Parts: sequence; C-alpha cells; structure tokens
Amino acid sequence: QVQLVESGGGLVQSGGSLRLSCVLSGGAFSIFRMAWYRQAPGKEREFLAWITGAGVTYYSDSVKGRFTLSRDNAKNTAHLQMNRLKSEDTAVYYCKATNLGHPDYWGQGTQVTCSS
Repeated sequence: QVQLVESGGGLVQSGGSLRLSCVLSGGAFSIFRMAWYRQAPGKEREFLAWITGAGVTYYSDSVKGRFTLSRDNAKNTAHLQMNRLKSEDTAVYYCKATNLGHPDYWGQGTQVTCSS
C-alpha cells in the first residue's frame, strides 16, 4: 500500500523560506507524478505544482518563481522549496502521487504558518 508522509512545515517569518519533503513508501516512486497542494482555513484545496518522474515541472501562477519542486527518485522523496514566503502562504500543505491505473494517494499534510 502506497503511503505518503510530508514533513518540513513550521512557523516562518514573512520573506523567509521552508523546504517541505514528501516521502513515498510501498510503491515504485519513479512512476508517480508528484504534486503539492495546500488548503488554508475556510478555503478549497489549491493546486501548487507537479513534477513528473523524469523531472518535468509545472507551477501555478500563485507560486511560480517562488517555489521550486524537485525529486530524488533514489530516495523516494519529493521536495518543495518555498522562498519569499508571505502570510497568504499559510496553509496545510499536502503532497499527492498520481499514476494512470492507480488511485491518487495523499499525505496527511504539514502545517506552514507565515507570520507578517
């Protein structure tokens, strides 16, 4: 059974940086497209970015230029480097693993709080 575990969240001041990690177990990591989402209180879950097994990336306009998504297939890990954080980036951040023929897998989320 595929499981995802996020880590790296925390409290950061506006303008600061955080690096989130998502570790996949129970499956072949390289076949999955990995994505990050976030959900702020009272808001819908928002797509942020994805990365294919080959390392091709795509970003939403809200994070393009500030966030960088990478992956290490040897360590079954995807990383989301978040720079120049703003108070509106405060949310619970989730990673998702997707592959045709498999259900989508979600992690439990990690809280990011950015104080102004």
